[in-house]
Amino acid sequence: MTAFLRVAALVVRKDLTVEVRSLEVVATTLFFAVTVVLIFAFGFVREGLAVEGVAAAILWITVAFSGTLALGRTFERERQADTLRALLLAPADRPAIYAGKLAGMLLLMALVEAVLVPLIGLLFQAPILAAPLRLAALLAAGTLGFAAIGTLFAAMLVRARSRDVLLPVLLYPMTVPVMIAGVRGTAALFQAEPDLDLAQFWTALLVFFDAVFVTLALWTFEPLMTD
Repeated sequence: MTAFLRVAALVVRKDLTVEVRSLEVVATTLFFAVTVVLIFAFGFVREGLAVEGVAAAILWITVAFSGTLALGRTFERERQADTLRALLLAPADRPAIYAGKLAGMLLLMALVEAVLVPLIGLLFQAPILAAPLRLAALLAAGTLGFAAIGTLFAAMLVRARSRDVLLPVLLYPMTVPVMIAGVRGTAALFQAEPDLDLAQFWTALLVFFDAVFVTLALWTFEPLMTD
């Protein structure tokens, strides 16, 4: 386990070092996420009032779209530099490499969501401070489920010519349960009177999805990358 964590930490450190030097993926993903929210705001906000119940759906749609962009750009950089192949040839457990890539993606998406959530609250009058810890837990659980499958598919498709098309085609159907649970749980928190019990139910369901997705990804990463 110590070797596993060491390899995962080295992969995360490598990704963060590259990103800090260029800020390519962070800047691109943030710009895209903000643009998507602004477009929705022009469509669903009338005279300063947002359409009721729309904020939760827009939040998770933006998370999905920006997460897909981040996955594509991150692994495109790996393909161009051929670093993913070098990692796979290294004498290290491949599940640890996956865990490191997943952790780096989670950090990136958390940064995007830290900007995205206040923007949603400002433009759509969403009560993001009504139950901030519940909202943070819901976002964390949903983001983990989305990124777990996304990291696996993005790594698997890194050498495919049509990877930009295939990634969303494979990713979105698999993550529909995560998106539905995220939207329903967030909508429960964004009500005039937050339904904490309902939000807790959807969060627990997301945790179950996370356990299934992460376990399957760790189990299948090595054979998929070997093939």
